[in-house]
Amino acid sequence: MAWSATQYLKFEDERTRPASDLLAQVPQDLRAGTVYDLGCGPGNSTELLARRFPGRGVRGVDSAADMLKAARARLPGIDFVDCDLARWSPPDPAALLYANAVFQWLPDHIAHLQRLMQGLRPGGMLAVQMPDNLAEPSHLLMEESAAAGPWRTAFSQGTPRRAPLAAPAVYYDALSPAASRIDIWHTFYNHPLSDAGAIVEWVKGTGLRPYLDRLPAEQHDDFLADYEARIDAAYPPLADGRRLLRFPRLFLIAVRA
Repeated sequence: MAWSATQYLKFEDERTRPASDLLAQVPQDLRAGTVYDLGCGPGNSTELLARRFPGRGVRGVDSAADMLKAARARLPGIDFVDCDLARWSPPDPAALLYANAVFQWLPDHIAHLQRLMQGLRPGGMLAVQMPDNLAEPSHLLMEESAAAGPWRTAFSQGTPRRAPLAAPAVYYDALSPAASRIDIWHTFYNHPLSDAGAIVEWVKGTGLRPYLDRLPAEQHDDFLADYEARIDAAYPPLADGRRLLRFPRLFLIAVRA
């Protein structure tokens, strides 16, 4: 899947807010060790970590070339590693493995979280945030658009809809054998955006990307027009004409025993 740093950063403030909320639950007096930003993207979350933990050797990890290019330009003093998180482990026990909106993309991500818990120092922390929005109109309507129009043959063997997140109890049971403390919660953000087209622009940077990747370039505009019409109907205007994008996210903190 092709990731675009420019598209992603069109909503940098809104995308960075959950990253900041996750970091607020990480104590500043971490045990000694390296701080890693997993799935660092264009470096907006890495920048938060570098400010919070100066001198701790903050590093970013990602596998998307355009994201890494943007991150290195933004933070030239940070070491960014090009690696698939499904195969990556810290070379030495880490103080913090921080992951904002990345593990929802990995098949069997719970097994990867269990594996990464073993890469923490005792007292080290795994801090994870994942969108939990597949039941929202923004994502259900991607499925409707995929089944409509002349492009539907591109989805005849199934859509690229990612697997839903597990229930909080599943994460707790999976991580608790290696943890001294676990905290799991949901936050529901409500982002006022200018119009239906802004909602489309938002998801073009993330959830809509794999759908567009299935289609030839000449069908993108028609597909997006179909999707935007559905979004326009599903998100009615507010009193000032804006649209409110509801966005649930799952947060998870686990401290290594």
